[in-house]
Amino acid sequence: MAVIALVAGSILPWFVGTAIVLAMTRRAEIEAPGEVAWRVGTGYLVGVFAITLWMRSLSVMHVDFGVVSIGGPLFAIALALWIWKVRSSRAAIVAAARSAIDVLTARSLTGWHRWAWFGLMLWIAVRFALLLAEIVWRPLYPWDAWTQWATKTRVFFELKHLVPFGFADQWFASGGQMYFDASPTYPLTVPLLQVWTNIAYGQFDDSLMNLPWWQIAIALACVAYGALRRSGYGPLAALAGTWIVTSLPLENVHVALAGYADLPMATFYAAATIATVRALDTRSAGDAALALILLIACPTVKTPGIVWALTLLPAVVYTMAGKYGLRIVLAGFVVVLVVLGVLAQSEPVILGYRLHLDFAPDWTALGQSFFLLDNWHLLWYGVITVLVLGRRQLLAPGIAPLTLVVVAGALFLLLVFGFTNARGWVADQTTINRAVLHLAPLAALWALMVFGAWSRASGAATAGTAPTAAQAA
Repeated sequence: MAVIALVAGSILPWFVGTAIVLAMTRRAEIEAPGEVAWRVGTGYLVGVFAITLWMRSLSVMHVDFGVVSIGGPLFAIALALWIWKVRSSRAAIVAAARSAIDVLTARSLTGWHRWAWFGLMLWIAVRFALLLAEIVWRPLYPWDAWTQWATKTRVFFELKHLVPFGFADQWFASGGQMYFDASPTYPLTVPLLQVWTNIAYGQFDDSLMNLPWWQIAIALACVAYGALRRSGYGPLAALAGTWIVTSLPLENVHVALAGYADLPMATFYAAATIATVRALDTRSAGDAALALILLIACPTVKTPGIVWALTLLPAVVYTMAGKYGLRIVLAGFVVVLVVLGVLAQSEPVILGYRLHLDFAPDWTALGQSFFLLDNWHLLWYGVITVLVLGRRQLLAPGIAPLTLVVVAGALFLLLVFGFTNARGWVADQTTINRAVLHLAPLAALWALMVFGAWSRASGAATAGTAPTAAQAA
């Protein structure tokens, strides 16, 4: 029974979040290529955020955490949304479901394309099965997962409500009214998600409470496939791109050694960025609402989520400002750099990082991390190749906003590891890679989209010159 309850509790975020996302979806959008994957992937993320927000609300209302108090109202609301959406868009939902089944069974593919599809599906399935085994069998991994996140999880689970955490001096002065761990000010979405998993299971289990990391990896795969299909990739190419995004070694490490907030941060950030770019393109209220939800969730996952959310401003300004958008964005980059340069003269502390105008990154360690060690496979080689091949497509319609976000994210990382005390952590190859993980899935998707645009442009150019050559002959 405990296992059945755990499975039901793990399904709830998918059920709740997908209902919310579908409620914001126009009927015509449901049947578009890749939409099912996109709605399911973002649905899980929205569901996670909704559950943890509701748990915060219960604590404010002095209602103890429990299966009924947490799951009951959310299940009822989601069920009502599902019934309403099915009644109002039955034909579209049925058609989308049939289309998804056709895609999964590769009915539109023939020959080696069909075999390649099933081969990639099997590869991805085996990878996720092995990652699931790692989570189920491995106890909670030490360091940050043990000292910064799971501490809160255990306390909240035992007390069945939120309690304040503080630094050592605050803890001593509180007289037992406060708790203490290595990072008392960290956001609560990650530990609350672990609390819900334990509550659904009926007991505290430091391995099974990490199942959400496995589900987040699946959600990222769904988001990647949906984004690539919408960008113009066919089913097989989109699946190959999804394999690239989901096979990054460090990303898989953060699934297997679950408990850190970096993979959730990367997934929420990638989904929020794609949703924002999509909303800027469609101008749909539903897409805008989804993007806003995912953006608001970012700072609740990890503190740097505040800055990651701000990196989307260049895309918004570029799109909304029309023909002057690029100039305004470039001017904004210059202003930000100047302001940071001025602030760095007094060594301020921003989000826990001491800023100082002393550009001295560890280039050797950075080069090893990106290009020699087994952290990213060939991702950054691929990014450089795409920058060379697809340089004319970087600011093409539909890609330019995403390019500006990636540039802003790269500048943020350069600032952190070049001008702050964090550069001292580069040599140990831990903090640098965890921070880069926040950007890596989005960078991989962006590189794939630029490459796709370059391939289509090259094909069009070749096709366009063929009649001229024939006429000359």
